[in-house]
Amino acid sequence: MAEALVLYSNPMSRGRTARWMLEETGQPYRVENLDYGTTLKAPEYLAINPMGKIPALLHGETIVTECAAICAYLADAFPAAGLAPKAGDPARGAYFRWLFFGAGPIEAAITNKILGVQIPPGRERAVGYGSFETAIDVLEQAVSATPYLAGAAFSAADIYTGSQIGMGLRFGMIEPRAAFTEYWTRISTRPAAIRAAALDDALLAPKE
Repeated sequence: MAEALVLYSNPMSRGRTARWMLEETGQPYRVENLDYGTTLKAPEYLAINPMGKIPALLHGETIVTECAAICAYLADAFPAAGLAPKAGDPARGAYFRWLFFGAGPIEAAITNKILGVQIPPGRERAVGYGSFETAIDVLEQAVSATPYLAGAAFSAADIYTGSQIGMGLRFGMIEPRAAFTEYWTRISTRPAAIRAAALDDALLAPKE
């Protein structure tokens, strides 16, 4: 019997990305939606993630937190889905590179932009992304070089880092350059992406 997959999430969180990843695997799962003001900080959930953050994944007795880690974990746990290049494949380097570029430099650069954090001139080396402009330019190069971030094949890197692009475009944090809009259209119209978005959007619909 397969071990159960449980996603702890909220439809207004990065859990949307994790749900998309789960839909791409084709595996059965259930979602425990948490409320920011109550259950997210309750002792029951803090036993799973002491940070009191979402998403988190429970797979049998295995707990995985951090959205990029959840994507990488699921790609390796269910290799038949083809969401990560196999060991020995040269594309695996690009896969890890851009997956964690999204989790590191892009996440930090966008967060600091939202918060209005200004890096003092000459201190760019003190932050992992250098400057917002540099990080975004490099991301543009990445989505322009090949159809997907790891090369010719769609992967978990596209789900995670691509979701950063989608969020940035939606909320005006990333300039709608042609390379970004074309790439986001290409990945966000996948059947699993559409299913995942519909499931989370339904949770946001007003209750009658």
